[in-house]
Amino acid sequence: MGEEDDPRSPLLESTSSNGALETPLKRTGTQWTAVAHIITGVIGAGVLSLAWSTAQLGWVLGPVCILCFAGITVISTFLLCDCYKYPDPEYGTIRNRSYMEAVKLYLGEKQQWICGVFAHESLYGCGIAYTITAAASVRAILKSNCYHREGHDAPCVYGDSVYMLLFGLVQIVMSQIPDFHNMGWLSVTAAIMSLSYSSIGLGLGLAKVIENGTIKGTITGVSASSIFDKLLLAFEALGDIAFAYPYSIIVFEIQDTLKSPPPENQTMKKASLYAVIITTIFYLCCGCFGYAAFGDSTPGNLLTGFGFYEPYWLVDLANACIVLHLVGGYQIFSQPVFATVERWFAYKFPDSGFVNHYYSCKLPMLPAFQLNLCRVVFRTAYVASTTALAMLFPYFNSVLGVLGALNFWPLGIYFPVEMYFKQKKVRAWSREWIFYRSFSCFCLLITIVGFIGSVGELVIDELS
Repeated sequence: MGEEDDPRSPLLESTSSNGALETPLKRTGTQWTAVAHIITGVIGAGVLSLAWSTAQLGWVLGPVCILCFAGITVISTFLLCDCYKYPDPEYGTIRNRSYMEAVKLYLGEKQQWICGVFAHESLYGCGIAYTITAAASVRAILKSNCYHREGHDAPCVYGDSVYMLLFGLVQIVMSQIPDFHNMGWLSVTAAIMSLSYSSIGLGLGLAKVIENGTIKGTITGVSASSIFDKLLLAFEALGDIAFAYPYSIIVFEIQDTLKSPPPENQTMKKASLYAVIITTIFYLCCGCFGYAAFGDSTPGNLLTGFGFYEPYWLVDLANACIVLHLVGGYQIFSQPVFATVERWFAYKFPDSGFVNHYYSCKLPMLPAFQLNLCRVVFRTAYVASTTALAMLFPYFNSVLGVLGALNFWPLGIYFPVEMYFKQKKVRAWSREWIFYRSFSCFCLLITIVGFIGSVGELVIDELS
């Protein structure tokens, strides 16, 4: 179980301009770098919608749903951790370096294609959601300063498009980071930013509750004009919470960075448990304090919806932290897509210099790096497309709800359960089999209702 030199698979081998293979991959990740990666991937745009989600569900269902999704995420992740190595979770000789590789190994190529549709749509959708959120935060900084200068009733109006374009330009540069093994520093920075703005949101919510002298909100949540409208909003809230939690799609990439001993599955389980506990505490505090502070008028985005005006510098700092975090979060969810597409290019065009040749570059005051033309072209086009779609559908809560609901069951529950059954050879109709089948069916119901509510609200937003 000692740490070995593990050369990259043929589809991942990269060559320099003279055709020499890069140095074999060394895994140096620890429990705490894994926690940083997870927090970076989990605490993102979703945390900002939790106060609104709690407001739609009320004081009982809101916190209960957040806790339930935390438990579901832990169960799902633990199943995946044991599927990283095959045939044994600790001593297996085959590593699954991505979610797609694992599905193919355990469930076959047909299931891999089905999974691929959901997986890449999920990762791609996160890029769109993060672009929307980053632009909203930049706009919020400008509005906060405007309100501070001219008063809270001033017509401080700023558009989104130019800030989405700026965020896209930053991501074009950041997307040239080769892979997960080269971005530990980015994840640590982004994790610190995420904890910072979550803490500020929590603190502002608590201060607002103290200022009000009362806890707002009701058991049933925000009232609506009809039962149908109430159900749509409640279902959309479930979709938003579903978006805020699961990170199944990047579990294998994170686990593949870990050194051993101890076994990678043990380290990853501990890291996942710690990360989910940390995020759940912040989620509960942000959701509950936000709802307690604003009641029925809780904004869709806690820090950009201008429930808080003062102290304006603290609101600015929180939104700046959001932007910095989303720079890293975008990369966390984009790197698996980059790796999959670039493997395919290398496999289909093994003799292409455009695809396989790497050129050494050295810029003033920066370390030397390897430049690949295919990587530059594809990753730039990818970032440009997510930016364009974000500009077309800039609806924060509805977009998060659709993405969360659409991907929650297939990626977070169905495939992990099925792979675990294959790994552990779980016997049909055994106690364990019945438990996980029931668990999967319950989560499928959540996906269905969340998707219905979020799509309904997205259509309403677009028509209005």
